[in-house]
Amino acid sequence: MRIMVTNDDGIDSLGLHALARAVAPYGEVTVIAPDSEYSGAGAAIGALWQAHHEVHEASIDGIDRAFSVTGAPALCVMFARMGAFGDPPDLIVSGINPGANVGRSVYHSGTIGACLTGRNGGITGIAVSQSVPHFGVEGQAWDDVVADMPWDTAATVAADLVSAFVADPPEAGSVLNVNVPGVPLDELSTYRWTQVGMAPPRAMSTATLSPKPGHLGAFNVELAWGDAAELEPQTDTGAIMHGEVSLTWLSRIIAEDRAAHASIESAMSNRLTAA
Repeated sequence: MRIMVTNDDGIDSLGLHALARAVAPYGEVTVIAPDSEYSGAGAAIGALWQAHHEVHEASIDGIDRAFSVTGAPALCVMFARMGAFGDPPDLIVSGINPGANVGRSVYHSGTIGACLTGRNGGITGIAVSQSVPHFGVEGQAWDDVVADMPWDTAATVAADLVSAFVADPPEAGSVLNVNVPGVPLDELSTYRWTQVGMAPPRAMSTATLSPKPGHLGAFNVELAWGDAAELEPQTDTGAIMHGEVSLTWLSRIIAEDRAAHASIESAMSNRLTAA
């Protein structure tokens, strides 16, 4: 099993290193990660016709092959799938992200975006995130809380899942979003299969333009954070807020049921080709 480990926090992230070492017993691990922070990058690959991407060998204790890439995690996956680092991976494991990626954060997470990009090439992925005190904001955490993260908790959960995937691989191109409470391993409680919620545990509430001193017509954006949400445990947001490990299979983006938009279809009927 060829396992690619990546993240959106950069090659120097302690969570990335803990994850790579935890899954190393289950296959041939290669770390291919951005050379800097790409949180919130989603599945972005950037302007390929303008960029001049570089790859640099990296050193991670306990890992034989590691590389940094001047680009987002999705681009790291794209390069790997196309053979830049040898045979394409069989499995992508992305993380460990400091901050839960639940609710609408799923749309913006570079951690998850790496796995979604792998699915485009039929590669299965596991995205691993761990909650932080006060839940972080929109799936992202402050530097002062990252320093105290119990990385071994999420790493152990990830290793258990990778072991199961290796023993009985799911359908090619499956993506599992995993969110682990930020608690010591001996305090970890139950696992729950969940649905994607509508909101993260703590969201941004308002954005205000503030004039930039000395710059006419220029503004700084001041963000305000809302209070923590309270949701039912059957959603990924609710489960992580109740101290449970959240496991969510993420679907492909597909066309909606047309019956829900019958009035629009009727209005456009003279311009549409019947299907």
